[in-house]
Amino acid sequence: MSNTINDNESSALCDAIVEGMQENKAKDIVVLDLREVDSAVCDFFVICSGDSSTQVDGISSSVMRYTRKELSEKPWRVEGKNNSEWVLMDYVSVVAHVFYHEKREFFDLEDLWADAKRTDVPNLN
Repeated sequence: MSNTINDNESSALCDAIVEGMQENKAKDIVVLDLREVDSAVCDFFVICSGDSSTQVDGISSSVMRYTRKELSEKPWRVEGKNNSEWVLMDYVSVVAHVFYHEKREFFDLEDLWADAKRTDVPNLN
């Protein structure tokens, strides 16, 4: 029963992160469900892209504001805010990755974790 509660909490956090990304017009949002992957360190990766370092910084700030407002959640750790090319926000059960689009292509997390269930989130107009 406790796994169901944790799964629900992780799913709600994942949804809030996606909404925070959408608020700042993030592009190519992908959710990787890692719960069935043996070597995974969390339940979900949420990955998106921005067109500039300013937008990457804005998206990551939007995610932090939205998760704090909606779920009273703050990331355990944040990396990459100084150069805003790849901002990683570690919420323990969910890790959000906000990439400058060129860095995302280079690191290609979606391919690295190809055995995860992938959900492409439609872009909002």
